[in-house]
Amino acid sequence: MTTTEVKIISASRRTDIPAFYSEWLINRIREGWCLVPNPLNYNQVLFVSLKPENVAALVFWSKNPDPMIKYLTEIDNRGFRYYFQFTLNDYPGILEPRIPNINERIQTFQILSEKIGSERVIWRYDPIIISNYTPPEYHIEKFYKISSALERYTNRVMVSFVDYYQKTNHSLSRLEDPGIQFDKEVVDTQVAFELLKELHEIASARGIEIFTCAEDRDFSDTGVTPGGCIDGELLNKLWSLKGNYQKDKTQRKSCLCVSSRDIGINDTCPHGCPYCYSTRNIDLARNRYAEHHPNSPVIWGKTRELTEAEKAILTSRRLL
Repeated sequence: MTTTEVKIISASRRTDIPAFYSEWLINRIREGWCLVPNPLNYNQVLFVSLKPENVAALVFWSKNPDPMIKYLTEIDNRGFRYYFQFTLNDYPGILEPRIPNINERIQTFQILSEKIGSERVIWRYDPIIISNYTPPEYHIEKFYKISSALERYTNRVMVSFVDYYQKTNHSLSRLEDPGIQFDKEVVDTQVAFELLKELHEIASARGIEIFTCAEDRDFSDTGVTPGGCIDGELLNKLWSLKGNYQKDKTQRKSCLCVSSRDIGINDTCPHGCPYCYSTRNIDLARNRYAEHHPNSPVIWGKTRELTEAEKAILTSRRLL
């Protein structure tokens, strides 16, 4: 077993912990640690301390953080710093089949913002998928509607165009038979430039800063500059810290996130969005979710208990 002391906890790029595993997370926070399998080798397990003194901040990623709101007071009382990356699109059901409707999610966003502050709830309009079902005009309309509802409830929005990785391409290609045609080259065209320019104007009118997330193309001329989702400057600003954060070398070159430890596991999110980068098989994700136990030290999978020797080592390092 590998041990490490981490500074920033990402919960999670790999799965929607607030939506599906919030009870598990609060249980692990109470215990002060969790276990995370290596994504490439599930037999290799990483010990991650979740003690407040070992965590600079928690960054939550979610399409529906409503189940986690009831635990936030306890997380606050335990002394954690945290903010949310809240994905809020309004796609047709064929692209987002198993998430609450847009009005429910907007209400959740507003409730969450009122509880923890607008600067700590980041809106993600992500990913942007251009197709005959969702042309640029579709995004302008939806972005305008959502931004109107989120005015004063958020200070920034992150946007990016969908990346057609092999598994994403495979999942989305299944939708082409029902008649969806995807524009897979749009990011390099004037269409993308004009769309982001329009989104910038809409966001600016609402007092919302807009940034791109991990785009290889620089859209700064539209007013949309590159940004980081796990943002060291934001952490320092929110809590008057003086952290010297390093770029996360495990992410793409164009990703500006600082280094973090992700505690999620791929193929465990039952949302079933076909554009998802972290779920290659929805049936597998559903099965893993059904096998999940909130009292387990891992989100999914069997793992042995710590030996007394390991406990002693971790205790000496003040990780247990």
